[in-house]
Amino acid sequence: MSTVALKDSPNPSRAVNLDGKKFLWDGRLFETHDDALRQAEAYKTDNFEVQMVEADGKHLVYTRRLVKEVVVNAP
Repeated sequence: MSTVALKDSPNPSRAVNLDGKKFLWDGRLFETHDDALRQAEAYKTDNFEVQMVEADGKHLVYTRRLVKEVVVNAP
């Protein structure tokens, strides 16, 4: 899995647009690429699209998942 490098910033963005798609940060900072990769693989198993980002020497995992079915219950 490739890693995207973002501009240095004091705080990671909660959401990023990559390849025209919105991804949300899972809120965790990983010290190593391998740690982030393990988490990314776990998200993939749960049918998320995943992007890994490196920022300020930390590794972040951003995810997105498309809604495939909307259930509406009438009152």
